[in-house]
Amino acid sequence: MKTVTLTIDGRTIKAREGEKLLWAALENGIYIPNLCAIPGVKHPAAACRLCFVEIEGYPRPVTACTEPVVEGMVVSTRSPRVDRLVQTAFELLLSNHQLDCANCPRNRSCELQRIARERRIPLRVKRLRKLERELPVDDSSPALRYDPRKCVLCGKCVWVCREKGTGVLGFAGRGFGRRITTFGDVPLGQSGCNGCGECARICPVGALVEKKADV
Repeated sequence: MKTVTLTIDGRTIKAREGEKLLWAALENGIYIPNLCAIPGVKHPAAACRLCFVEIEGYPRPVTACTEPVVEGMVVSTRSPRVDRLVQTAFELLLSNHQLDCANCPRNRSCELQRIARERRIPLRVKRLRKLERELPVDDSSPALRYDPRKCVLCGKCVWVCREKGTGVLGFAGRGFGRRITTFGDVPLGQSGCNGCGECARICPVGALVEKKADV
């Protein structure tokens, strides 16, 4: 496959022609925040709005997960506009996320923690009002525990459940009421879930965890 040469943050790299910019950067050790991106997916969801970058000649920042690389592209992963967009998207996620890192099974392996660390963004809500939802933890499955209060709606569990599992997970509701649930909104333990654990392994936060992996 043909390769192209591009520059990211002053560093010249090579990537496969047509590859999405996000993966080209990550594969070369250049970190761009992301929650919803899945390698190999043809049509990225671009739902988390965290992977904004600026490209020379473009009028406004674009999402790196949807932008294919081209020869001679010059990219900046950090700029006042990019940093403002990423911080705002991150704070919106935190405003609707139960922050209980010390007691979370994904503590120290959570993508939200990594973004906060890499971008030096406080892992707490400052500018926005906290909008925590009163949703019960689903502990009905012998293999999995689902805490919807920690879900960031990245959609990775829905995708992997359809690709490798039993396809029981999906989105329901709109706006603030949007959430991940099972078909018919029944508990996981009654949904036909086979407990394969793929959804827990792909979850970037602590919303879905395998019980056997609990600490």
